[in-house]
Amino acid sequence: MDNIADLRKSYERAELDEQASDASPLKQFGTWFQQALDAKVPEPNAMTLATVGENNRPSTRIVLVKGFDERGLTWYTNYRSRKGRELEADQFAALQFHWVELERVVRIEGKVEKVSAQESDEYFKSRPLDSRIGAWASPQSEVIASRAVLVANAAKYGAMYLLNPPRPPHWGGYRLVPDTWEFWQGRKSRLHDRLRYRLAEDGAWIRERLAP
Repeated sequence: MDNIADLRKSYERAELDEQASDASPLKQFGTWFQQALDAKVPEPNAMTLATVGENNRPSTRIVLVKGFDERGLTWYTNYRSRKGRELEADQFAALQFHWVELERVVRIEGKVEKVSAQESDEYFKSRPLDSRIGAWASPQSEVIASRAVLVANAAKYGAMYLLNPPRPPHWGGYRLVPDTWEFWQGRKSRLHDRLRYRLAEDGAWIRERLAP
């Protein structure tokens, strides 16, 4: 096995300059997201979600962003899952996108709110049938005896709801409303570019460079 301490890469693909970046972090994110799509980055919508539990222990998991606009970034999940319980206790969270092929990272922090029932219903109806049944079948984050439990639950709810399962009341969307964005572009010699946008009291975004 190679020495892990010797693993390193020189980042030389691009740069991130204050004058070239957008004054709006949302527009800057939209530009980078589209570039990730154009570059066919694997699962460009995958993001790490960090939450904090009642015992002040942080936890992370990968979720998929399903939309972003001036209101924030949205994903969907089981409200009874560990992340759901932690967000119920502490509404502040952080998101991170890592587009390895582009040598880019985007970090977003803010407060999380549930999306409306209508938004959750509309998205749920757009999901494949197996995914809609799966939302009923999986008691997410709970201990189960074996995979057979999931298979049995899927069969049960599939027979119950056939082709039109309703959205479970414990399943729906969350939206993170950003107050901080950070855009990281890998650069040579570890002198990376980091631009942070933080929300001022008057609602304006303050853009500033951070040391790498």
